[in-house]
Amino acid sequence: MAVTAIEQRAMDRALELAARGPRGVNPQVGAVLLSPAGEVLAEGWHRGSGTAHAEVDALSKLSPGAARGATAVVTLEPCNHTGRTGPCAVALIEAGVARVVYALDDPGEVSGGGAERLRAAGVDVESGVRAAEAEALIASWLTAKRLGRPHVTVKWAQSLDGRAAADDGSSRWITGPEARADVHRRRAEADAIVVGTGTLLADDPALTARDGDALHPRQPVPVVIGARATPAHAAVHRHPHAPLFYDTRELPAVLADLHDRGHHSVFVEGGPTLASAFVAAGLADRVLAYVAPVLLGGGRLALTDIGVSRIDEARRLTVEEWVPLGADILAVARFTDPHAPEQEGAW
Repeated sequence: MAVTAIEQRAMDRALELAARGPRGVNPQVGAVLLSPAGEVLAEGWHRGSGTAHAEVDALSKLSPGAARGATAVVTLEPCNHTGRTGPCAVALIEAGVARVVYALDDPGEVSGGGAERLRAAGVDVESGVRAAEAEALIASWLTAKRLGRPHVTVKWAQSLDGRAAADDGSSRWITGPEARADVHRRRAEADAIVVGTGTLLADDPALTARDGDALHPRQPVPVVIGARATPAHAAVHRHPHAPLFYDTRELPAVLADLHDRGHHSVFVEGGPTLASAFVAAGLADRVLAYVAPVLLGGGRLALTDIGVSRIDEARRLTVEEWVPLGADILAVARFTDPHAPEQEGAW
């Protein structure tokens, strides 16, 4: 049975509802229940971990038996597992829903398979409706789901000879204004921006995403990793978001907590030590290397020990894009080898 115009409009509405939900461990999902005549019976969306899934939220607004013969229009394949809530596929079957139209397949090994369960129970199922729009809505969740943690971008600026600072520690400004503006634009796309306490104490960064003197509408949550205390007068305390502090060197634990908080993309800004730790642990997915046509010499390398002692241990990358930025150039690269040989994750 072909997808009807009414069902397509209902999917548009389900996507609007999904966007109301919070980003977190669970995806944003919306659902609309239609009568056999195409009238809207109920709507629902997922409000966060531990709450009713979108389909169950919509069903809860109907009296028993009211959904019999209905069509459920959902942005994600109804789940097929019992976690903190029961399987949505079973809830729809038990409610007597006759047809399910959804946008994206559930990528989870455990939670997927709802469509097959529905079909086995005699429910008519159609998939792929407004799939591109649904994927765009939860793209960061899908990436985090695949990785099992947030997506991590490691950024640094360097001289042509690979230095992050002069020997006296000064580094402002290696790159020009075009490169710095690009950094701030990319910061605004991230959920969290991460530095170590060494960088915070040395540079007192605001960790905001700025457009000239103004702030970008979207700001990453500032994250500080390390045992040293942050001064009360530090600029990070004036950030639009309350900073998160982690008195630990266990990077996987930090990423796990950020993921639980709904931060799916992490921008590591904080100095050679922290950048090297993420790379060495195999926890970096993308590199942004801003290269300026200057020579500094000395020992202040942009990247230090990443666990490579022989050339055959080199971490290989694929440059996806070279971006000219004024006098500078940006290399946007992803790791060809997604994981380091050993992932201790401490620095």
